[in-house]
Parts: sequence; structure tokens; C-alpha cells
Amino acid sequence: MRDGNVDDQPTGRLAGLWRRLVQHPLEKLGPGLITGVADDDPSGIATYSQAGAQFGLDMLWTLPLTYPLMAAVQSMCARLGRVTGKGLAANIKAHFPPWVLWSVVVLLVIADTLNIGADVAAMGESAQLVLGLDSRILTVAFALLTLSLQLLVPYHRYVVFLKWLTLALLAYGVVLFTVRVPWGAVVAHTLYPRFKPTATAATTVIAVFGTTISPYLFFWQASEEVEDMEEAESPAGRQPLVEAPARARPELRRIRWDTWSGMLYSNVAAYCIVLATAVTLHSAGITDIETAAQAASALRPLAGGFASVVFTLGILGVGLIGVPVLAGASGYAIAEAMGWPWGLERKATDARGFYAVIAAGVLAGLVLEFTPISPMKALFWSAVINGVVATPLVVVIVLLCRRSDVMGGFTVGRVIRTLGWITAAVMGAASLGMFVLS
Repeated sequence: MRDGNVDDQPTGRLAGLWRRLVQHPLEKLGPGLITGVADDDPSGIATYSQAGAQFGLDMLWTLPLTYPLMAAVQSMCARLGRVTGKGLAANIKAHFPPWVLWSVVVLLVIADTLNIGADVAAMGESAQLVLGLDSRILTVAFALLTLSLQLLVPYHRYVVFLKWLTLALLAYGVVLFTVRVPWGAVVAHTLYPRFKPTATAATTVIAVFGTTISPYLFFWQASEEVEDMEEAESPAGRQPLVEAPARARPELRRIRWDTWSGMLYSNVAAYCIVLATAVTLHSAGITDIETAAQAASALRPLAGGFASVVFTLGILGVGLIGVPVLAGASGYAIAEAMGWPWGLERKATDARGFYAVIAAGVLAGLVLEFTPISPMKALFWSAVINGVVATPLVVVIVLLCRRSDVMGGFTVGRVIRTLGWITAAVMGAASLGMFVLS
């Protein structure tokens, strides 16, 4: 993600317009912002909506708990990429047995493909609410649009517009201003978990954790840091920190700010989704959501047509961010594992294997739209798969980030390591509880 050097742009009115477009507050944020918003893709929206509709306020406590955990893991991934100059898959390949690498990569690709298919289907169904066109035609259009952007446009050009789309997440906060919210009960349920430990509750908890702390985000952010490094203007900026330690302090400070602020934005939006569906759908006795579009349409008689439209636009905005991130994460993982050239800044002809994986992921996901598989079920269970896969992967990330032979003098501190171990323990316990209670 380049910072948009305006000296290279036309002068006059066009230059002023370009400055206003690319040098906005969001421009100071890097991979962390896109990663955070991609975390609230239609899969996340569907999972959070189902949690709010089914359990009401009883699932609010999960979001404050996940924030420091997700931020710690993502900051480790970003640090790993910037320090070593290699993505997560390349680091696993270099320091762990092949079976560890391929177990993670295969499960990642399966979960990502389910996620992509469900995401584009949710986008098509949501757009149908506003445009009135056939949802399958819209689904194909959105899938081809996201794929075309990745294949034909350098990432640093369209990421400017992706950053503006992150504002779509504010839609879910807007909904709360259109309905009555019992704030006293909200605070109580946020601070003190209140739900029965059933198989359904455990599955929902692991789905919330899985869609919040997702393996595809680990691979994406580490590799995006490498891409940013390679696109730096100065030769020193294009070196990993193990080779250019003088640049470490500002770079690591940027990573901390970028990651923790991006994850906060994501987490607050997720909290608003659970709360909005809890005080509208659950309160009205609607406890089972089959599609993300259904969650949007169900709000219309309860919170007004405006809230429904806002919810729908939010799904479309984050979907246009989430699908490229999902497909890109699979591309990064397989290309790094195979030793192929990779990078969204490369032309498709220069990284054929990498872009072939991206295209295959989007097209395979699109095929799911024409099968009997429910998009909502695919969304939910992909989140569950992510939750199960994340547990061993977080352990691997912590082990990599504490090794001086990997990180040089930039190993992660005790606090972040501890949060990493807590993340693995919590997600492992939730996964085990889900299977035991089932």
C-alpha cells in the first residue's frame, strides 16, 4: 500500500482532488485496517446476526474478550512479516515439518472457499433487496468484479477505494439510533456472561471466535506487510528489519497502532451487529436467520426501511473487501508453500500460480451458489472450521515470534506472547466444549 506521493500527480485541480482522495486519515493506516474490516465480512455479519438473534444480549461478552486476543495475534503476524520479509506460510515452511504446513494450508483453503461462496451469495441476496434484480445474476456480477480487480488492477491503486468502503461498518452503529436499546441490561450482559452451556451455545461461541480470530487473516496480514515493504520508495525501506534494524522503532510503532486500531474498529462494529439483532430480531421472537439478507430484511418492519437499507449496504461494502482478502490469503499460503512468485502488485503473467489460486478460489466459491448448500450454513460452519484450525495455528505463530533465530532481536514481548497463549487456550477449550456437548 503506497502512501500516494502527490509530487508525481498532475498539478492544479486534479492534484487537489487526488490529495483529498488519498491523503485522508485512513491513509495513515495500513494492512491492519483492511484486515480488521475484512474480519467483518458477510460471514462475520451472518455469524454475529445469528448470535444476536438466537441468544439476544447473552453473547455480547464474547466481543470485548476477543479484542485483545485478535489484536495480539494479528500484531504478531504483521511483525513476523515485516521483520523476516517472508509471509506466514514461508516461515512455517522454513521452521516446521511439511505436514504442519500442508495441514494448515489445506484446511485454510477449504474454509476460505466456503467463505467466499457464502460471501458472494450473501452480497447477491442483499443487493436484491435494494435493486430488485435476480440474486444469482448479482452474485455472479460481484464475484467477477472482485476477481477482475485482483487480476487487472495493482493493489495499491484500488486499496484507496477499499479504505473508503471500511466506513460501511458504521452502518451497524446507525441502526442502534433507530431502535430502543436497554443500555443497563447491555452493560450487565457484556460484563457478566449469562447463557446455558449447551451444544448450540458452545458452537455459537466458537463460531464467533472463529469469525473474529480467523486463520485467513493471519496469512493475509503477514504477507501484506511483506508487499508493503517491497513497495517502499527507499532501498532501506525494502529490507526486512532483521537486515535493517535502524528502521525498527518507527515500523514497529506503526504496526502496533495500525493493528490495534484496526482490530478495535472491527470489534466495535461486530458488537453493534450482535446488539442490533438482539434488540430487534431476538426481541421480536425471530431467532433463526437463514441468510445475511434475511437479517437485513427482517429489520425492515422492526426498525424501519432505512435500517434495512443501511444493513444491506454494509454487507455489500464489507463483502467487496472481504472476498479479495479471502482469495488473496489462499493465494499467499499456497504460493509461499510451493515457492512460487506471488504478490498483488505483480502482473498476472508474472505470478501465474498465485493468481490461478485466487481465480480458482473465487470461481469455486461461486459454484456453491448453484448447489443446495445454504449460504448461511456455509457461512456459519466456515467460521466453526476457522475456530478449530486457529488453535494450533496460533501456537505455531507464538513459537515463531519468540524464536531469535527467526526474529533476530525483535522477538515479541511477554505480554503479547501471553495473550497468544491465552488465545490458543480459549479457542481450544471452546472447540473441545463444542464437541463434548454435541
